[in-house]
Amino acid sequence: MAPGVTPPRGMRDFLPAEKARREHALGVIRRVYSNFGFDEIETPVVEDYARLHSGLGGDNEKLAFNVQKRGLTPDDLGRAVNTGDLSSLTDLGLRFDLTVPLARFYATHRGDLPPVFRSIQIAPVWRAERPQKGRYRQFVQCDIDIIGEAGPLAEIELLTATAGALRELGLTGCRVRINDRRLLTGMLDVFGFEPDERSQVLITIDKLDKVGVGGVLEELRTRGATSAAVDALELFLTRVVPENPGPFGEAQIRAQLPDGIDDAVIAELASIGVAAEQADAAATGREAGDAPFVVFDPFLVRGMGYYTGPIFEIEHPELGYSLGGGGRYDGMIGRFLGSDVPATGFSIGFERIVDLIDLPEASAADSLVLVYDKSVPPVRLVSLKAELVAEGRRVRLEPRVKNLKALLARVETDGFRSFAFVTEQTASASDLEIKPLG
Repeated sequence: MAPGVTPPRGMRDFLPAEKARREHALGVIRRVYSNFGFDEIETPVVEDYARLHSGLGGDNEKLAFNVQKRGLTPDDLGRAVNTGDLSSLTDLGLRFDLTVPLARFYATHRGDLPPVFRSIQIAPVWRAERPQKGRYRQFVQCDIDIIGEAGPLAEIELLTATAGALRELGLTGCRVRINDRRLLTGMLDVFGFEPDERSQVLITIDKLDKVGVGGVLEELRTRGATSAAVDALELFLTRVVPENPGPFGEAQIRAQLPDGIDDAVIAELASIGVAAEQADAAATGREAGDAPFVVFDPFLVRGMGYYTGPIFEIEHPELGYSLGGGGRYDGMIGRFLGSDVPATGFSIGFERIVDLIDLPEASAADSLVLVYDKSVPPVRLVSLKAELVAEGRRVRLEPRVKNLKALLARVETDGFRSFAFVTEQTASASDLEIKPLG
């Protein structure tokens, strides 16, 4: 790379080997989700500014890349500066996630879609993040959503489809943590937090795995949260928790919650977890006593304020971070239609997952580099290449060079697995002596 000639900060180029691995992963995800009955859609990379800043995107709205209006005059700029209303200079913005565009898409095309619509969206999104390791300004999201299904069947389908995709990618041993925003709200009521402080309390509780119990309690007290409620939360967080709460179900969930929580919500969440557990056991052959696929986490929060019901994250115990997550967001689409439509979705953390997988050897088995002498006529080279491509091979032409070892090392890095020399005496593919690389 030439000095100073780099992509914009927080954005990346992908070399052929990286691009091949990404496309392999995307192909697997698309195929599995399609097999589970989801249909892929596509939305524009930009949406109206007002739609992106309507309160549906949470903190991500602050990270939106906005598109300046065309034909602005110096007077327009002056008014914006004088009033402090810089948003008056923009009318569009790059999408910062795929959920807001999906809600708009459904509102636009509802009459052309089935009563229960299962969508796939796989596309880049943009956020004005502060670039750092693992955090980019442009990245790919892989979303599946179910719109129109109000019952727990939707969540069960999302979890089983996502688990199937991760298995096909070779990521075994994953598990799902689940909770429900209604259970979180119920706990805050039981502890005594006021309605107007719940949002900030949940943001603080969401840091529990990073700062620990002491850090959460200190932050709540520093922020001036209701003192008696913080004391009640402290008693709950420092209680003695049974090491083995038993098999996943209503009793296990109830044992990890304070008294006074809605039994109907517990029962619904249990039905989702039990079904997902059984589906995973059927797909993987797990037996009773093996590590569970579903784990109830009473303090799983997920940061987006639009979640209204079950929420979930998939993780791998050895990786220490989430591989994806989602939840129910009834009410979002109603902002566009004027009437609520049940909706729930799941997003795979593609940029995390793609670094964990390798291309299968079979994908490169029929790849061949033809190293040709410069005396070979071009017409013979392209005819030979066409003959091999017609047989189903991936073929590249490379001129013979003095440093043959470096050439072969480079094409092997590019994913090729064999090579052959082409000389003036080579008349057809049957004359080639194909040798393995490496």
